[in-house]
Amino acid sequence: MMSISMYSTYMIQLPSMHPWFKWISYVLPIRYAFESMLNAEFHGRHMDCANTLVPSGGDYDNLSDDYKVCAFVGSKPGQSYVLGDDYLKNQFQYVYKHTWRNFGILWCFLLGYVVLKVIFTEYKRPVKGGGDALIFKKGSKRFIAHADEESPDNVNDIDAKEQFSSESSGANDEVFDDLEAKGVFIWKDVCFTIPYEGGKRMLLDNVSGYCIPGTMTALMGESGAGKTTLLNTLAQRNVGIITGDMLVNGRPIDASFERRTGYVQQQDIHIAELTVRESLQFSARMRRPQHLPDSEKMDYVEKIIRVLGMEEYAEALVGEVGCGLNVEQRKKLSIGVELVAKPDLLLFLDEPTSGLDSQSSWAIIQLLRKLSKAGQSILCTIHQPSATLFEEFDRLLLLRKGGQTVYFGDIGKNSATILNYFERNGARKCDSSENPAEYILEAIGAGATASVKEDWHEKWLNSVEFEQTKEKVQDLINDLSKQETKSEVGDKPSKYATSYAYQFRYVLIRTSTSFWRSLNYIMSKMMLMLVGGLYIGFTFFNVGKSYVGLQNAMFAAFISIILSAPAMNQIQGRAIASRELFEVRESQSNMFHWSLVLITQYLSELPYHLFFSTIFFVSSYFPLRIFFEASRSAVYFLNYCIMFQLYYVGLGLMILYMSPNLPSANVILGLCLSFMLSFCGVTQPVSLMPGFWTFMWKASPYTYFVQNLVGIMLHKKPVVCKKKELNYFNPPNGSTCGEYMKPFLEKATGYIENPDATSDCAYCIYEVGDNYLTHISSKYSYLWRNFGIFWIYIFFNIIAMVCVYYLFHVRQSSFLSPVSILNKIKNIRKKKQ
Repeated sequence: MMSISMYSTYMIQLPSMHPWFKWISYVLPIRYAFESMLNAEFHGRHMDCANTLVPSGGDYDNLSDDYKVCAFVGSKPGQSYVLGDDYLKNQFQYVYKHTWRNFGILWCFLLGYVVLKVIFTEYKRPVKGGGDALIFKKGSKRFIAHADEESPDNVNDIDAKEQFSSESSGANDEVFDDLEAKGVFIWKDVCFTIPYEGGKRMLLDNVSGYCIPGTMTALMGESGAGKTTLLNTLAQRNVGIITGDMLVNGRPIDASFERRTGYVQQQDIHIAELTVRESLQFSARMRRPQHLPDSEKMDYVEKIIRVLGMEEYAEALVGEVGCGLNVEQRKKLSIGVELVAKPDLLLFLDEPTSGLDSQSSWAIIQLLRKLSKAGQSILCTIHQPSATLFEEFDRLLLLRKGGQTVYFGDIGKNSATILNYFERNGARKCDSSENPAEYILEAIGAGATASVKEDWHEKWLNSVEFEQTKEKVQDLINDLSKQETKSEVGDKPSKYATSYAYQFRYVLIRTSTSFWRSLNYIMSKMMLMLVGGLYIGFTFFNVGKSYVGLQNAMFAAFISIILSAPAMNQIQGRAIASRELFEVRESQSNMFHWSLVLITQYLSELPYHLFFSTIFFVSSYFPLRIFFEASRSAVYFLNYCIMFQLYYVGLGLMILYMSPNLPSANVILGLCLSFMLSFCGVTQPVSLMPGFWTFMWKASPYTYFVQNLVGIMLHKKPVVCKKKELNYFNPPNGSTCGEYMKPFLEKATGYIENPDATSDCAYCIYEVGDNYLTHISSKYSYLWRNFGIFWIYIFFNIIAMVCVYYLFHVRQSSFLSPVSILNKIKNIRKKKQ
C-alpha cells in the first residue's frame, strides 16, 4: 500500500523519483490507470486562473494580461489560463496519446496476474500438518522422550519412567486429600425464559436437583435440550428472565459464588505465551483471597500440577494448536485453572470430553472421578458417552427439548437403577450389549427423526422418584440452613478476591510477559517501522530546496502518519485474544476488574511503539536531509515518536473495544481513517474544501499532527525554485523585473530570480518554507498549541476506550440490552393498538 501511495505518481512525480526506486512506478498498474484517468479529465480543458495572476491587486489590475502570468504549473507568459494538457505534461510528464496504450497495459497486467495465480495454485505445495510439539520456556527443565526402543539404555529409561509414573500415581493419591468441597448446591424449580418473536420462549422448565460433595452428576439430553443453558444458568452466566431458587447450604447464593465455583468451558482458551505453571499461578493469585500468603497459593498450584499429572510439561508454553499443548493437555489445564482457585462449592464442566479420542476421554473422566472421591462436587454436561464413561457418574439429570426434566437420580451399579426406572415406565428392555446412555436417549425420543408416544416428562412428574427428589431437596434446605459454614472468603463476601492494585500488578505482569514472548508480533512491528522508515526516507531522499521539495517533505510526513493504519491493525489483532479470554472465561469467574484488560494492554503496547518509532525516526527523518540540528530533531521526535504513538495506540484499542469482533473493528477503523486522512489538509487544502466539510478538517487529529511535522521541517527553510518551477512574464516597457514586482512582493510571497532583467521575469511563488505552510493553512507558531490538543485527543481515546467497553460489553444497560429493546418494541406496539 505504501508503494501504491507513493509511486502512483500522485505524491511524488516521475522527475522527482530516485533511480533506485523509480522502477516501482513502472510495475504498478495503478500508475497507468491514474495517468489515463487524469488524461481523460484534463485533456482540452482551459483552467482559468484569474485569481492567481501574478502580479495582481492595486494598480496591477489596470494593466493588460500581457504583463502577467498564471502562478501555476504549465503557465505561459501573458496567458490567464492554463491548458490541462500543459499542466499534466509539466507536472507529471503525462501525454494524452498514452491513454489507450495504458488501457492495453492494464489488460496485460490482468492476464499476467491470472496466469501467475494459476501457476502458483497448481504448483504451490499445501502446508503439511504435524503433531503437537511441546515448546518449553528458555532455561526450564524439559521432559526428554527416548525414541530408540531397542537400546538397553532406553529400556532402563523406560523402566525408570514407569517407576516415576508409579511414584507419581502414589503421590497423587496423597495430594487428593485436601480437595473436599464444603457446600451442597441446590436448585429448585429453575426456569429460564427469553423473548422470542414478540412473545416468550421457555428454555428451562421447573428444573430441580442438587449436587453433594463427593459425587459426580451427569447432565445429559439431546442437542437443544438445554444442557449448557442449565449449566450456565446455575453458574450465574446467563442473562434473561430466571426464576426459581439456587441455594448453597440452604442459603441464597452471594456475590462470591462465581469465584467459589469452578467452570470448565468446552473451549480451552488460554494465553499461548504463558507456561502451564504461570497460567495456574495467575488464576490462583486472582481467585484466592489476598490475605493468604503467596507461598501458600503457589504450594497449592504445585499440588494441583501433581494431581493432574502435569509435572512433565508444567514449564511448557501453552502455544497454539499444533505447536504447543495437545487437546488432552489443554483440557487438563482448563480444569487446573479452576482447581487452583480451590472452589469450595462446585465444579461445573461443559462437555469435557468433546474433541477428545476415547483414551483421552477416559483419562479426563478418571481424573474427575478421583476429584469426586476426594470430596469435590461435580456437575458435568456430557453428550452420548460410552457405557464405560457413563457408569463412572453417580447421578444423572436428563433433559428433553424445552428444558423439561425426564429423570433425576442415581445411575446405579452397571446403570441398574436408571434402566429399572425406564423399563418400569414403559420403555423396552435394554439389551446387555447396548450402551445405557444411547438406550435412554432413544427411549425418550431424542434425535431429529426419533419419536415416542409416551410423555416422559409427564411420567417423571407422576413418578415416585420425583416425589423423593422433592423431599430430598426440601430436607437438604431445612437441614443445611440451620448449620454454620465457613469459607476462605470470610463473613463479608465480595465480588473479587483481591484489591484493584493487586490485580493491576499481576495482570500487567501477565500481559507484559505475553508481549515479550510474542517474537513474531515484535518482529512484525519492528519490520513495519524499520522497512517503512527506510522506504520513506530513501523515496524522499534529500528533498532539497525546490518547490517540489516542499511538497515532498509534506508527503513524507503524511505517509509517516499513514503508517499508523497497519500498526493499528497489528494492535487490534493482538488485543482481541486477551479480550476474548477475559469475556469468555475470566470475567465469568470474577478474576479481576474488566478495566484492567484495557489499561494493561495499552501500557504493554507503548514501550514497543516508543522504541520502534525511534528506529523509524532515525531511518526516515535524517535521509530527508532537511535540518540536522538537535533542537529541531528533538521536537520532531517528541511529536512523532511520543505523542503520535500515545495517540494511535489508544485509537486502535478504543475502536477494538467498542466493536463486537475483530472484522468489525477493522471496518470501523478503515472508515475512521479514511475521513481523518482525507480531511487533514494534505490531499485537499482546507481552502478548497466544500464549506460543509471544513468541520472535519478541524476535528481530524491528523490535521494537527501534519501541521506540526510539516511545520518543524519547513520552518525557515529557504526555497530555491528549479527552472521548470518558475513562472515567466514580461514587464512593461522601461521597467526592470525588480521594479515592476516590488509593490506586489511587499504584500505577497515569493521572489524574482532576475530582478535586473527587462524581459522573461522569473518568479518563484515561495521564498521560504513558512510561505508554503500558510498555503496549507498552517503556521509554525501553532506547534505548542497543537501539542496541547494532542493531549486532549490522547486522554479522549483512553477515556472513550473505557467508557465504550463498559457500555457495549459490561453494563447490561436498559438501552443496549436485547431483552429490554424487545420489551420496549412490544410496549410501543401495544400503545399504538
